[in-house]
Amino acid sequence: MSSWLPREIEAQREALQQVLLPIAEARGLPNAAYTSESFAAVECDQVLARGWTCIGVGRWVPQPGDLRPVRLLGLPLLMLRDAAGGLKVFHNVCSHRGLELVATPGRSKGLIRCPYHSWSYDLDGNLKATPFVGGPGTRDCPGFDRTRHGLKPVRSAVWCDAVFVDLSGEAEDFETFIAPLAERWGAFDGSRLRHGGADSAFTIEVACNWKLAVENYCEAYHLPWIHPSLNQYSRLEDHYNIAVEGHMAGQGSTAYRPTLSDDGRAFPEHPDLPETWRGAAEYLALFPNVLFGIHADHFYTVVLEPLGPDRTREHFEIYYFGEAALGDDLADLRAANTHQWRGIFEEDRGVVEGMQAGRASPAFRGGVFSPAMDGPTHCFHQWMAGRLLT
Repeated sequence: MSSWLPREIEAQREALQQVLLPIAEARGLPNAAYTSESFAAVECDQVLARGWTCIGVGRWVPQPGDLRPVRLLGLPLLMLRDAAGGLKVFHNVCSHRGLELVATPGRSKGLIRCPYHSWSYDLDGNLKATPFVGGPGTRDCPGFDRTRHGLKPVRSAVWCDAVFVDLSGEAEDFETFIAPLAERWGAFDGSRLRHGGADSAFTIEVACNWKLAVENYCEAYHLPWIHPSLNQYSRLEDHYNIAVEGHMAGQGSTAYRPTLSDDGRAFPEHPDLPETWRGAAEYLALFPNVLFGIHADHFYTVVLEPLGPDRTREHFEIYYFGEAALGDDLADLRAANTHQWRGIFEEDRGVVEGMQAGRASPAFRGGVFSPAMDGPTHCFHQWMAGRLLT
């Protein structure tokens, strides 16, 4: 453990150490972890910027030249699709005077032009044009080397269309990071994923800290009371906990059998799945901030975008296994599937916002965990406390 910690974390050292205790003895993260601006700033540096954090999905930049500005706790980043179809991430700032380079999603025909002084970059981040840099009518000046002033790249990786960045440049190899999840879901071929289109995406903004969205997603304990319709066919008794030592946790169901159509139509399933996946589903949070759901007939990603200590934007994207699911004949089923998932996540709004409100109370000191039901949530809390204390 480091001998030096930021003041905000040092003040919470005892509370964070209690999180690391065995589940029957542990408390949850302290209130400041959900309410404090200064704590959030340290959390950004010590958690979100020190490992692989999800910032979006490749579907947001589908064609060469597509540009999408994104933010990670205020830090401006730029996702783009290069001329060869590769996905790249850069710091979204002009090298000249620091203007945010791209303010809205769009498409470049080859160059990304800064609106301030018209410095321009290609899709590989190279600085290509510097008009009047040496005075009116010039493009160069003595001693100025364009190759040193391109866009600053961000280490990035893509898995099942989810885009991850390592702002520190010092995190473990992405293959090592993603291995536990990739191996667990190894029966599924990610290359088969096809996004469902405009009717298969939505965004919800909730008045809670992003960590509460993770915690709520990890556990099935709340199903009977918060999701009564879901609990009718996928009961609490049909769910199991997934608490993996490391950086993921969640839940699974052995009874995922929703009915989206009265005429027997259904989405095509992923081929050659083991029988154990028929009617099954798993829902995993990959720490810190991305949620995945997998079923025999569809897959989804939820990117949690922290907007501040008490606000989170949830970007929900639904994918299917192959082109056959994208036809007009299944458009109503795709819309119904999206409607169903949006309804489930909206049902969670009251509890995550209520927990946020409760974090203002000095009477709440992290709460307690049920050893039988809260293992995944405790797993997340331990991971967070460990990252903050090292």
